[in-house]
Formats: sequence, C-alpha cells, structure tokens
Amino acid sequence: MKDMMGMMKKAQEMQARMGEMQAELEALEVVGTAGGDAVQVTLTGKGEMRGVKVDPSLLKPDEAEIVEDLIIAAHADAKQKSEEMAQEKMKEVTAGLPIPPGMKMPF
Repeated sequence: MKDMMGMMKKAQEMQARMGEMQAELEALEVVGTAGGDAVQVTLTGKGEMRGVKVDPSLLKPDEAEIVEDLIIAAHADAKQKSEEMAQEKMKEVTAGLPIPPGMKMPF
C-alpha cells in the first residue's frame, strides 16, 4: 500500500509541474524567419501566433505570392522551434518517469 501512496504522490507532483510548464509555454515566445529574415512570425510556446513582420521591400502587388509563401515558411520555422522548446520542458517535468518514446504530453 505504501507503494501506491508514493505513486499517487508522484503523480500529483507531476501534475502540478505540468501545470507550471503549461503556463511557462504560454509565456514563451519564439520567432521563426524566412527569406533571410525578411519575414518573421512570432509564436507562443504552445504554437499560437502572436505576430507577423514583413520587410517593406517585399510589399509589392506582383510579389504577393512570394510573401505568402515566406509567411508560411516562417510560421513552420517558429512552430518547429516552439515544439522543440515544449519537448525540452516536458523532459524536465517527466525526468525519471518511464514514458514511451513518441508519446505526446499533456494528453
């Protein structure tokens, strides 16, 4: 029975740490870039878009498709960085717990 109580305590501690991690991810911001920094996209650690910056030299009507593609590329760059940061934070929270590889948390 002691093992069960210890396991429950560890689960509660992990749940509290995960809540803290979620708050940290919400506050973190990452910037993805494309086109030699001509386009920048800012995301939170949870992947929500916070801002887009486009170099004025790209704002020509006949180059709209290029700008659109660069925004998508910058968003993908920021999203990848955001996911990497989230994985690092998760490693800190779940240190020592046997979680199967590839399992995304929080559930």
